[in-house]
Amino acid sequence: MLGWHDSTALKSVLPTKEAAAFKKHFGFTTVEQLLRQYPRVHTPHGVNLSAGLGVEGDIITVIGTIIATNERLDRRGNKMYTIVIEDQPHLISATFFRASWISKVLTQGTRAMFTGKLKFFRGVPQLQHPDYLILPRIGEKKRSTGALKGLTTYGDVAEVTELLSELDYIPIYPAKAAMPTWRIFGAIHEVLRTTEPYADPLGGYAPKDLPSFDEAIRGIHEPGPEGPGPAIDRLRYDEAMQIALVMAVRRADSAHRQAVALEPIPGGQRQRLLDGLRFPLTDGQRRVIAEISEELNKPRPMQRLLQGEVGSGKTIVSVISMLQAVDQRKQCALLAPTEVLATQHARSIQETLTHAGVDAKVVVLTGSLNTKQRKQALLDIVSGEADIIVGTHAIIQEGVDFFDLAFCVVDEQHRFGVEQRNHLRGKGRDGTTPHLLVMTATPIPRTIAMTAFGDLSMSVLTELPGGRRPIESFVVAEINRRWVERAFQRMREEIEAGRQVYVVCPRIQGEGGVEETFAYFREQVFPDLRVGMLHGKMPADAKEEVMLAFAAGELDLLVATTVIEVGIDVPNATIMMIRESERFGVSQLHQLRGRVGRGGNASICFFHTGLEAGEEAVKRVQAVAATTNGFDLAEIDLEQRQEGDVLGARQSGTTNLKLLSLVRDREVIERANRDAAYLVSRDPELAQKLIVDVDDDSQGFIEKS
Repeated sequence: MLGWHDSTALKSVLPTKEAAAFKKHFGFTTVEQLLRQYPRVHTPHGVNLSAGLGVEGDIITVIGTIIATNERLDRRGNKMYTIVIEDQPHLISATFFRASWISKVLTQGTRAMFTGKLKFFRGVPQLQHPDYLILPRIGEKKRSTGALKGLTTYGDVAEVTELLSELDYIPIYPAKAAMPTWRIFGAIHEVLRTTEPYADPLGGYAPKDLPSFDEAIRGIHEPGPEGPGPAIDRLRYDEAMQIALVMAVRRADSAHRQAVALEPIPGGQRQRLLDGLRFPLTDGQRRVIAEISEELNKPRPMQRLLQGEVGSGKTIVSVISMLQAVDQRKQCALLAPTEVLATQHARSIQETLTHAGVDAKVVVLTGSLNTKQRKQALLDIVSGEADIIVGTHAIIQEGVDFFDLAFCVVDEQHRFGVEQRNHLRGKGRDGTTPHLLVMTATPIPRTIAMTAFGDLSMSVLTELPGGRRPIESFVVAEINRRWVERAFQRMREEIEAGRQVYVVCPRIQGEGGVEETFAYFREQVFPDLRVGMLHGKMPADAKEEVMLAFAAGELDLLVATTVIEVGIDVPNATIMMIRESERFGVSQLHQLRGRVGRGGNASICFFHTGLEAGEEAVKRVQAVAATTNGFDLAEIDLEQRQEGDVLGARQSGTTNLKLLSLVRDREVIERANRDAAYLVSRDPELAQKLIVDVDDDSQGFIEKS
C-alpha cells in the first residue's frame, strides 16, 4: 500500500489461537493484512438496511428484527425453531435444530446480527443454524449478550457487543463460516486499540480536504457519525496515487534518458515510401505520423501509445516512422506477440518497401528458425546489415546484439510485460535509450489509459482506410436451426463468389473444439469445399503452411482458435463465425470480428451462441453485435468486468486495488495524476520511497490491462 506497511505479527497482538485462526482461514499473518480486510458494506446503526444478499452458498451477514417465530418437531421428533428476520427490504428465515434454549433467547422483537450460509427455498432466502449476536435496542443501556464465545478472546463479550451497539455504522466484513463478521471486527478492534497512530506516508503532500491516513484506516473499520465515506475517499485516493506515482516516476525517468534525435531527411527512404504508397493515407494517419516524427527528432526517448481500430492502418504508420530512423542509418525492431504475426509483418513490410523502391533490409527473428537461419539473422543484426528486425520475444533474449538500435515498436502492447519492454529499451548503443512506440488494436477506456498507460503519450486512429466497409453483425442461436442453416448458406454464397470464411472456436479439443468443428464442416456442412484447420499446438511449419494456403486462396474456409486474433491479414475473407461467442470477452470478440472486412467487400460476422436470449452472457454478445465502435465497446467491457480483471490481477495476484473503481472514479484518478506529477517534480526521493515495493514484477498488474 502507498508508502505504508505494518509487518507486526498478528500473534504478537492477538491471542495465539486467534492469530492461528486468521492464518488458517485467510492467510493473514500481519497487522497490515488484517487492517486491509476492508468491510464490504457498512450498515447504519438503528436502520434495518440489508447487508446485501449474495448467491447461494455465500456466507452472509444480516442485521434485523425478529418479526415471527415458529417451533415444531421434525420427522425424527427433534425440535426445530424457525424465525423470520426483517432486514429491509428482505425477509430472511433462519432455522435452528435441536437447540430448544434458543427459543428463549431469540424471541419476537429481538434485534440481532446473524451470519450463516445462504440458501434459497422456493426463492426465499434462508440461513441454517447461523451464528448470531443480540444487539440492544437503540437507546437501551443494558449490556448485550451473545452466543459468540470467540469474542471473549478480546475481553468480555459484552464489551465488544456494546461497542457494536454504540457504533454509528456497523462494518460487515467478507466472512467465512468459521470466521463471522463480528469475530473479524473484534480482532480489528483489538489491533486498532493497541496500535499507536500511523504517520501519514504522504507527509506534507497529503490532501488537505481528506482525513489523514491514520484517521482513514481507523475510520473505515469504526466510522463515526460522519460515516465511512471520508475514510473510503482517502484510501481510494491513495490507491489511485500509487498507480499515478509509478507512471509519474517512469515519465521522469524517461525525461532524463538520452536518445538519438532522428531528424527527417528530405528525399530519403521515408519520403520515397510516402510517394510510392498504393493507397492514400487517412487524415488521422497523417496526423499521427507527424506527431511521431516530431518526437523522434528529440534527444529524449519517445514513449507513445498508438491506439487504432482493427484495420485502421497502424502498421503502415509504424513502417513510415521506422524509415525516419533508417534514413539516419539506425536500426529498428518490431516486436510481435506470435510467430505467425511476426512472419507476416516481415513479409508485408518487405513487399511494401520493395514496391515503393525503398532500399531497406527486413530480417525476421523467431524461435522456430533453424540453426543456419538464426546465425545469419544474428549476423545481419549485429553487423548493421539489417535495418528493420521483426520478431517475437526471441528478439529480447540473451545473445541478440544490435549494431545501433534507435527505435522499437511493440505490436499488441497488452501481450508483453514491463520487464520485456524495458529489456528492449536497454539495447541502445553507447548508453542511449531507443525511442518506443507501442500499438494496440484493443481500444482502451480513458480511465485505463490514465492508469495503465499513464507514462505514455497517446495517439488514436479512428478512421478506417478508404475502401473498407463496415461489418454487419448478427447473433445466431444454436437452438434456432433455421438461422444456423441460413448462416451456412451465406457462407456458401460468399465462397461461390470467390470469397473466404473463418470459423473460430473457443478450444482445440473436445466438444465444440477446433478438431471436432473442422471435421463437422469438412464432412457434413461443406464436404465439397476446401476446409483447413489452424491452432496453436500445431508445429510452426504446419501453421505457416496453413496460413499461407489460406492467404493464397487455396482454402475456402479456415477453422481456427483465437490464434487468428492478431496478425492474419486476408482481405479476401468476408465472413467470420465465432462459435460459442458467449465464452469470449467484449474486446476479444471485437478483435476477432476485425479479421474480416479488410478488403473492399461487404463483410459479415456471425456470433454463434448455445445460450438462450436474455442470459447475461448473450446480452454481452448482443452489445458487441450492435456496434462496431471499439471505444464504445471498451467502456461496456469495463463496466461489465471487475477492475481486478482489467488490471490483470487474476494473472499476477499483485494488484492493490480494493476500493478504486475504474468505472466510477475518473475524477479521483485525474486528481491523483496531477498530484503525482507535482510530488515527483518537488520530491523525487519521497516518490521513489512511496513505490519502492512496487517493483517491475509487481507492476505486471499495471501492464496487462
